[in-house]
Formats: sequence, C-alpha cells, structure tokens
Amino acid sequence: MKVIIIEDENLAIKRLIKMIAGTDNSIEIVATLRSIAESVHWLKEHQAPELIFMDIELADGQCFEIFNQVTVNSPVIFTTSYDQYMLRAFEVNSVDYLLKPIEPERLAQALNKHKTIQAHYARQTAPAVNVKQLLNDLRESLDKHQYRKRFLVKSGNKLVSIQTEEIAYFFREGRITFFKTFANGKYITDYTLEELQEEMLEPADFFRINRSSLVSIKSVKTIENFPGNRLHLDLVPAFDKDSIVSRDKVSEFKDWIGK
Repeated sequence: MKVIIIEDENLAIKRLIKMIAGTDNSIEIVATLRSIAESVHWLKEHQAPELIFMDIELADGQCFEIFNQVTVNSPVIFTTSYDQYMLRAFEVNSVDYLLKPIEPERLAQALNKHKTIQAHYARQTAPAVNVKQLLNDLRESLDKHQYRKRFLVKSGNKLVSIQTEEIAYFFREGRITFFKTFANGKYITDYTLEELQEEMLEPADFFRINRSSLVSIKSVKTIENFPGNRLHLDLVPAFDKDSIVSRDKVSEFKDWIGK
C-alpha cells in the first residue's frame, strides 16, 4: 500500500514512519510533505496514494486548506495534538483521528479500519471503485454522533485537556460559555451551548435545562418543584445561580432523568 505523510515536525515524521513499519511492513511511504503548499503541489503532480497520514497544524496553516486548493481522492488518517478539530476532520476524507502521542495500538486500529473498507470494496463486482462514494459510505458507516471525549482549554498560560466525564455543567454568561468540573474548576470553552448540545455531548449524559445551562446527569443532586410549573435543581458542585428547568422542558427532563 502506497502512503504519504503530511507532517512538519521531523521527530514526528521519524516516529510515525518507524511505527508504521513496525505495524505493517508492506506499507510503502512514497513521500513526506511538510507544508500546505508542498502537499498541494505533490497531489496535483502525482497519482493519489492509497492512504494519507495528515497532521492538522502545519507550519503554513491548517491542513484543511489543502482540501480547498486541490481535490484529495485518498482516505486520510488525521494526526494531531488537539481534539477540537475532530468534527471538521470527519467532514472531509477522514478514516480515523489519532491524538498525539500516537499509541501503536491506535495506529494498528486505524490501519485495520482502512483495510476493512478496502476489502469490502474489493469484493464488489464493479470494475472500479468510486472514491467519493467510498468516502461517503465510510462516513455513513461511522457513528453519526462522534461525541467528544475531552475538551482542550486554557488554564493560565497552559493548555489542559479535560475529560468530558469530569464536567458537571456548562453555562452561559453574556456571550461566553463556561463549564465547571466536578472538582469545581471553571473554564471557558469556544463552543456555544447549541453546538455542545447538538453535536458534541451524549444526550443520555447531558441535558439543556434552559437557555443558559446544560447539565450532566451526574451533577443533579436533588430536584424540587418550583413556581410556574418548573423544577429547581440542586447541582454538584454548587452553582451560584438558580438552576431552573424551563416549563417547556420539564416533561422531557423527567423522561431523561428517569431513564
């Protein structure tokens, strides 16, 4: 299988090549490309490889710009240190999304996924595989809801990764969205409550109780009736505002909390 690597860090390239060789010695690395410009030029001048390993943050920008400048007719395994691009990655040619440092087991899983897809289409009677159809079918075969397992946030001058299961609730103050962890840490997130609710959080675990709050089922300590046919929640950790379930959401909330 002919593969190219798009990555701008020499150590990362060497480590990935070594790991690929240790996982499947039949794979041939035909090119290593270090920038958007170099990648676009190579893809225009060469036959599409069977697979691309692509870092997201390159020296001259994000790799998604490659897809804007040239048609990419190859499945892609994205490699990155950040998890916030996962949804965008699955909008293009993504087979898998590997977080650095890449573990050999995860690399093997990603390659096996690609081989399974190849084998499926090799058994088809059509004389040639429509790559676009393959990629569309791939996306449909993936879990439609790629819920986030973690959030990368700022803490002082550092970036920290917070597991989703550590988050008690999200809330909005003005135009800014925050979340609190069960350890009572407070962080800013770049996503709106609408994005979190519709795209990123498992509905069985999180519920939008009103326009400004979205809570984890594990954070609900007690539930009390509240004037106006609403409900009042006592959350853990304690929230400095009233956590009120809107009247139009009470029935749905009861179904959710009772499952």
